[in-house]
Amino acid sequence: MATRWAICSSGKISHDFAVALRTLPAEHHQIVAVAARKLASAQEFAKKHNIPRAYGSYEELAKDPNIDVVYIGVINPHHHKTCLIFTNAKKNVLCEKPLAMNSREVQQILASAKKNNVFLMEAVWTRFFPASVEIRRLLEQEELGDVRMVRAEFGYPLLNSQRVTQKELGGGVILDIGVYCLQFILMVFNGEKPESIQASGVFLENGVDETVVVIMKFSKNRMATFICTARVEMPNEAVVVGTKGRIRVPKLMWCPTTLEVNGRMTEYPLPKPGMPFNFDNATGMSYEAEEVRQCLLKGLKESKVMSHAHSALLAEVEDEIRRQIGSVYSQDKQ
Repeated sequence: MATRWAICSSGKISHDFAVALRTLPAEHHQIVAVAARKLASAQEFAKKHNIPRAYGSYEELAKDPNIDVVYIGVINPHHHKTCLIFTNAKKNVLCEKPLAMNSREVQQILASAKKNNVFLMEAVWTRFFPASVEIRRLLEQEELGDVRMVRAEFGYPLLNSQRVTQKELGGGVILDIGVYCLQFILMVFNGEKPESIQASGVFLENGVDETVVVIMKFSKNRMATFICTARVEMPNEAVVVGTKGRIRVPKLMWCPTTLEVNGRMTEYPLPKPGMPFNFDNATGMSYEAEEVRQCLLKGLKESKVMSHAHSALLAEVEDEIRRQIGSVYSQDKQ
């Protein structure tokens, strides 16, 4: 029986998610409904993606009894409210990263999911790419020996994007792209909380963080560092160094299709899209969608790959980084 998906919002990321879902077997995944703040937008999206039902509000979608899980692709500041609409309606949820604007909001979402006994996962899609699965396998089997250092970077000229530069839209590199570097480091260290964090950053005139550099120390004197910037393009790679070897994600570390292990390259081709998409390697969202299906089939309420504890830690560390550099949102003052 197919997993019946509903899509919440009709923006660019939701379009790409719909394209990614179409690369999966129709007998496993079906998009049955879409909702947007304007009915016309939902109807246009439904027509483009051949979706049978369209709603002009998220509350209407939440009342639809014939859906199994909702994908939430609204902008960052609306994640908290929108997640609660669906968890409180006892709907399973896959919500785009960051799960919320701060740790307090994340904890409220997690508590609602637990109270209503529904599945919830933060859509940190990177973790479900075959390259990421291979990284975890290598680490679990200690192929690199004792991991001593992790480095990650994500930099693109994004200053023409209001989503990144406007504070009221949740702008700022830590929550928008830094999250990918941070989640990679925390994945390598298997969800361990860093012992210390040192962060420094520079801001746009409106107080939005533009470039941030972070150094973290973990137990046993293991170190990690990451850079994220909306000013310039970086090599955008990630490196894991151990006493017996090295892993390098040579490019697009947030949606990896190539892995170098001790000098040996392996390619991981993506599913072919049925129509154009907006973001790099977008059909890779099919991997997280399949993870959601497998969890639902097993009756699980969270994924062990991107667990509630991992989302809570991610938010906690993001809060500390923002505290140190002085990045504050209206949601932090509530």
